[in-house]
Amino acid sequence: MSLVLSPEERAIAGGSDGAAIAMRLVAESARLLGAPRLIPIASAHIDGALYHGDSGTLFAERLVEGGARVSVRATLNVGALDLTGSCRVRLADHPRDMAQRMMGAYRALGCEPSWTCAPYQAGHRPAFGTDVAWGESNAVVFCNSVLGARTNRYGDFLDIACAIAGRAPDTGLHRPENRRASIIFDVSQIDPGFLASDIAWPILGTLFGRTVGSNIGVVKGIETHPGEDALKAFGAASASAGAVGLFHIAGVTPEAPDVAAILANGPVEVVSIDQTALRNTQSALSTIASTGQLDAVAIGSPHLSFAEIRTLIRLLNGRRVCLPFYACTGRHVLKQLETHGLLADLTSAGITLVADTCVVVTPILADLPNGILMTNSGKFAHYAPGNTGYSVLYGSLADCVESAVCGRPTFTQVAA
Repeated sequence: MSLVLSPEERAIAGGSDGAAIAMRLVAESARLLGAPRLIPIASAHIDGALYHGDSGTLFAERLVEGGARVSVRATLNVGALDLTGSCRVRLADHPRDMAQRMMGAYRALGCEPSWTCAPYQAGHRPAFGTDVAWGESNAVVFCNSVLGARTNRYGDFLDIACAIAGRAPDTGLHRPENRRASIIFDVSQIDPGFLASDIAWPILGTLFGRTVGSNIGVVKGIETHPGEDALKAFGAASASAGAVGLFHIAGVTPEAPDVAAILANGPVEVVSIDQTALRNTQSALSTIASTGQLDAVAIGSPHLSFAEIRTLIRLLNGRRVCLPFYACTGRHVLKQLETHGLLADLTSAGITLVADTCVVVTPILADLPNGILMTNSGKFAHYAPGNTGYSVLYGSLADCVESAVCGRPTFTQVAA
């Protein structure tokens, strides 16, 4: 089936300005993907504003020079700099300048300076069933799964092209028939007490991602809604460990009132999860055995919600950490903390707030050849060794706090 553009789309693509560049990118991507047409989108979330090299900055500036502007709401994922000044980024002069130019170019294109990987926490929540073009793996999986909007995993530069064109290829998860589950991920035998803990969801998400890969799965056996922060952690871990763009949880997520309602018509595989699988997955999230050494703690991938930071403050209970402790969040949460007078509780405890970016995508952690990082994030656990050079110890949020206060690894909960 060949791609057919509307007369308006062909006219835009035939131009020489920034809008033409964007439309041609979207159309060529649609052709390569075998999409029959382009579809209108309601919004976009842009992952391409993170500096990886000069070409990305020059591309964005070329769009600006061509007079391009986004035609739909477009929020921005993290950049390479903390523009709020909450933390220090260790970039040399040239990459710092290019990163700042890049962030400025995306603002000039009309994007919202949200600078968060969790735009759904900052008010960007497209309606159920609407087509959007989102980048950033955790944002994509949350948008599809928890909100029930429809997006593929849009990569850098195609995301901004879709936002400018206001269109996306009609393929993949935009199509209802591709959103049905072919794998049942059965957790009904897991201890409900463990499922109620915050440590469970990155572990479950990691195991889910490794199990389903790029397929669609439905989780069976969750009796109560775990809350959005738990679903956020599950989705982020599954998208990092696999290639998950959509998950269903029977009785929880909007497209799966029950298992039968979301199953595909073809063969269905059932995978039953036991405690051994959970223990093995939890163990594998740590990339080094605990030796008593700990150099830093980092949490907030995806960015911490206001509720999660309040939990952090409660666990600190007025104590001060004796290790570098980085809490990554969005600037919208910083405003909430200011409004509620909670910033002093964090700074007095020695917590470094990181906004607009995170410790895994830009150099913030101290440059330690054999550094060891503790985190409660499945996504951090997956990416930190390769991106930062630190080995990882995975634990609960309570583990992270107690370890930072006493200065050595402390673990309180494992999958029983």
